[in-house]
Amino acid sequence: QVQLVESGGGLVQAGESLNVSCTASGSVTSIYAMGWYRQAPGKERELVAETDRDGRTNYALAAVGRFTISRDNARNMWSLRMLSLKPEEAAVYYCQARVITVVGAYDYWGQGTQVTVSS
Repeated sequence: QVQLVESGGGLVQAGESLNVSCTASGSVTSIYAMGWYRQAPGKERELVAETDRDGRTNYALAAVGRFTISRDNARNMWSLRMLSLKPEEAAVYYCQARVITVVGAYDYWGQGTQVTVSS
């Protein structure tokens, strides 16, 4: 089992920056990849950025060049640095951890943190 807790959401104005972080506990050594997703009202949850324990990263097209995902393995934490936020990027941001086991892959989710971007 892996438990995830997000922090750092809040209210910013369009064009401002914000960091969100996720701290993992429990079976953290089993985490293979971690990511950030977001879900706006009435929309499906979508990938924002992801990274794996080998350091590879993947970003949604809208995030390229403005968002950076980083990891702190010593503290079992990963963060998302978001620059130049847009009002349409207001959403609940969820951190995700993917665990690979002998019987398959499992995703764990945090409770979400609200990011509000005012125009």
